[in-house]
Amino acid sequence: MKKKIEIDNKAIGQRIREEREKLRLSREEFAEIIGLSDYYVGQLERGDRQMSLPVMVKISSCLHVSLDYLILGETEYNAYRVHDSNNTYKAGGSNVDWEMNSLINKCSPKELALIKKLVQAILPYMSKN
Repeated sequence: MKKKIEIDNKAIGQRIREEREKLRLSREEFAEIIGLSDYYVGQLERGDRQMSLPVMVKISSCLHVSLDYLILGETEYNAYRVHDSNNTYKAGGSNVDWEMNSLINKCSPKELALIKKLVQAILPYMSKN
């Protein structure tokens, strides 16, 4: 027998707010990016409204999260959660900050290219400790 999936609008709203805040976007900035009113986004984040599928796709795309994470709180394969008890990700034998890796995994190729250029631009100005 298949497990019945229940849609928890409050939990979905909480995930939207958490992911928006991770990107350091105000509700107003986020609403403008996805073409919705900040009042409506507030209703979604509080779980007061249920969104349509096209709105959910816009939100998941903007936040760089999968629809299954947005709806269920986890991905089907949990492919993005490869870390140890210290929240570090092992890559090529060295520990990489898990939070940074998580953010980078959410980026499109175009966004990754921009990040690379930004890092290359600021490295010469960083002090070497």
